[in-house]
Amino acid sequence: MSVRPIVLLGDPRLRLKGHPVDSFGKYLHELLDDLGETMRQAPGVGLAAPQLGEPVRACVIKVEDQLHELVNPRIVRSDGDDRDLEGCLSIPGYVAYVTRREKVWVVAQNRAGRKIKVAGSGLLGRAFQHEIDHLDGKLYIDYLDSMDDLISTEHDDDDEEGSEAAARVAVG
Repeated sequence: MSVRPIVLLGDPRLRLKGHPVDSFGKYLHELLDDLGETMRQAPGVGLAAPQLGEPVRACVIKVEDQLHELVNPRIVRSDGDDRDLEGCLSIPGYVAYVTRREKVWVVAQNRAGRKIKVAGSGLLGRAFQHEIDHLDGKLYIDYLDSMDDLISTEHDDDDEEGSEAAARVAVG
């Protein structure tokens, strides 16, 4: 398990669609371990394989001390809307308000290839959507009307919105 460099905005690998995983051996296990370690060190809430330059459909998410390893995930149902601040480890120093579904149900495989079903709302639901977007080459900034909607997390003490933004954890 090792900490790997996170691909940043501007690198074309960030926009590649992940290939479905069909082999659940050593390569995948090492990738999931590296995703988890890199995410924890960043620190972030989630990290997808394309963010490490690996164009495969695998990601990790950790919310409330629960680690989710998702391979070939897809959202099968969603409900409600939720607008909140969101950031990304591949776009450091910025966050923005993004509307996503309030609750999502996800079907995926675990590291052994077994089918799993998970549901999430709030931060967990947002993280599921954010990371699955990465697997499709999509970033949270694609939901913005303008790049002017980005909020810098570098702020003065008088900048209340920047203070709130800086207090948020990057999703992934």
